[in-house]
Amino acid sequence: MAARQDGFEEMLAELALRREEFREQCYVPQDFVDRLKRLGLFRSATPERFGGETMPPADFLRKVERISAVDGSTGWVAAFGAQLVYLGSLPLETQARLYAGGPDVVLAGGLFPVQEATPTGRGFLLNGRWKFASGCMAADVLVVGIPGDDSSSGKPRGAVVRPERLEIVREWDVVGMRGTGSFDLVAEDVEVDREWTFIRGGPPVIDEPLYRYPAITYVAQSLSVVSAGVARAALDLAEGAGSGRTGVTGAPRLAERPYYRAGIAEAEAALRAARAYFYEATEEAWQAVADGGPVGDAQNAHLRLSAAHLARSAAEVVAKVVSLSGTAAIYRDHPLQGLLGDAMVPQEHAFLSPAIYDAAGAVLMGCPPTVPAFR
Repeated sequence: MAARQDGFEEMLAELALRREEFREQCYVPQDFVDRLKRLGLFRSATPERFGGETMPPADFLRKVERISAVDGSTGWVAAFGAQLVYLGSLPLETQARLYAGGPDVVLAGGLFPVQEATPTGRGFLLNGRWKFASGCMAADVLVVGIPGDDSSSGKPRGAVVRPERLEIVREWDVVGMRGTGSFDLVAEDVEVDREWTFIRGGPPVIDEPLYRYPAITYVAQSLSVVSAGVARAALDLAEGAGSGRTGVTGAPRLAERPYYRAGIAEAEAALRAARAYFYEATEEAWQAVADGGPVGDAQNAHLRLSAAHLARSAAEVVAKVVSLSGTAAIYRDHPLQGLLGDAMVPQEHAFLSPAIYDAAGAVLMGCPPTVPAFR
């Protein structure tokens, strides 16, 4: 355990040296993803029956947060270690084949927009183009979204495909999360057997504690916590800069200006409060699972609400830091510009959008959620 922790710190040090490389090439390369594998991040959600080493959600999320404080894009890719819970509804025989080479499986995919799939005798024939396949350049398996049918109660399916069967189109020219490699996936007459498809958010066939934790919710949390790491980096930068030299106009140091001190303190309080709610909800839900029960609807609503709130609060914190930092922050090469772009991305994800507030409020008042895929 100590050796793995030392390795984690060494990984963070290397990441600090290489993050610009990742942003320039627009993806985290295979060698660095392999390093994350060796730290156990991509076996933390693998079923224990297939060699996984279950990591309690709060422990995994804190690791993703720390990585994100060094580089948001790499944190986003590492967060996909949680997404193997999606595959818990695959048939056991399929999962055995998936993990036959070991528990360290990197999953990536473009679930949207859902593309038509023609039923065949074996499964489905895929044709289409999917967006936002974050981490696809180093993935062991890819998932693409296809429509549901009567057997899925209309819920969309995911089709699991080996990377060599799809074309990766490197179209990713963005301001934030540049290094995530969120490229497009293209399929031309790719047939996938039915047993390699799953209902997104469907009931798992694995009976292990992590697979009783709501899968879609866990994925939402893993993406949200990236923004917390980015906001932490912005605050650390601001607090360090505050004690630095005077501005070009000869004005007092930032730390000598009351508006700067108060603004940064407010931002610090906002981030810490949002984090506290986020991790409190996570630990309460995990305790419910550890006690042998399910995560209740109200608990799930708090998980979803705290995740959406953290993403929004973190983005607001970084924007506030930029607004307080004066003319230095307007330059393209200022580190706050990269952090601002990264912080704005998680809150735009469908799982963390403003609609989640309405859905969580509805559930907490005894009504059905107002958005699909709420748990």
